[in-house]
Amino acid sequence: MADRRSFLGQVAVGAAIAAVGARVSAQAAYPDKPIRIVVPFPPGGSVDALARHIAQRLTVSLGQNVVVENKAGGNSVIGSDHVAKRPGDGYTLLVNAGNLVINQHLLKTPYDLEKDFTPVALLAKGALIVCLTPKLPPQTFPELVAHAKANPGKLNFAIGSIGSGGHIATELLKGRTGMDLFVLPYKGSQPAYVDLMSGEIQGFVEPALGAMPHVKSGRIRAVAVTSATRLAALPDVPTVAESGVPGFEFYAWYGLWAPGNTPPDVVKLLNAEVNKILAEDELKSRLGEQGFDTQQTSPEEFARFVRKDYESVGKIIADAGIKTQ
Repeated sequence: MADRRSFLGQVAVGAAIAAVGARVSAQAAYPDKPIRIVVPFPPGGSVDALARHIAQRLTVSLGQNVVVENKAGGNSVIGSDHVAKRPGDGYTLLVNAGNLVINQHLLKTPYDLEKDFTPVALLAKGALIVCLTPKLPPQTFPELVAHAKANPGKLNFAIGSIGSGGHIATELLKGRTGMDLFVLPYKGSQPAYVDLMSGEIQGFVEPALGAMPHVKSGRIRAVAVTSATRLAALPDVPTVAESGVPGFEFYAWYGLWAPGNTPPDVVKLLNAEVNKILAEDELKSRLGEQGFDTQQTSPEEFARFVRKDYESVGKIIADAGIKTQ
């Protein structure tokens, strides 16, 4: 009987060791199947382009296919919710802009920012450009402020969507300068650029990543950038701060998240691989030409960045009285 108990005990211990070994083996094997990066915007935009570059390079470094899937709608809520509902196994990821944070102040989202997402890496951040139609007389930012004050409510400034980074920046500019601008929501940036170039609207404050090609072509006029320093790609365009609004600073940014409860070792691996990609000269140069800088942060640093942005954006929204429509 004693021998039988001893034998059963050995079997139990062996099974436990095997189970632990299987779990360790499974974790060590990550990834052992394709990974999806969900982009909650239509194909062709700045977030989509950055996600596809990351996916392409991760496919090489991880040895598994990493594909981008666009799930647009609801100001990025639909795609973000899809990721929030997925298992935290590292096989479904999210690349989103600051909309993920802004939406927490404006919408009743079906997910919780802190509980349902695991920060992986801050990818890039950069200035927004204050753009005008060439048909508008002002040639500089101070001239824009004076023109807007002389024509209260008559200048139509587009926003790509309610609660976008451009929307928040526009409201912040209104508050800091006293400009009375009529904010006109669009369904995306591209139709707004079309109307700006034709003169149907007068202004548009948008991330440099999307605005730069139109500025470079001369189809729209850049009068200021929202960063603390001038952009290397637009050295002749002053900052808002040096144009009469001391201390003004605002950035658009993009990040990578996994679902909540993703194992720390998986997050650590993804963070390390993504940071290697962000350090590559090719990507740094390409984004730099478009007014953005790649970032290399730990998951913990990214989490702190998100919390700080949540607080600062919340104050801007409250002060401006921004509400969803």
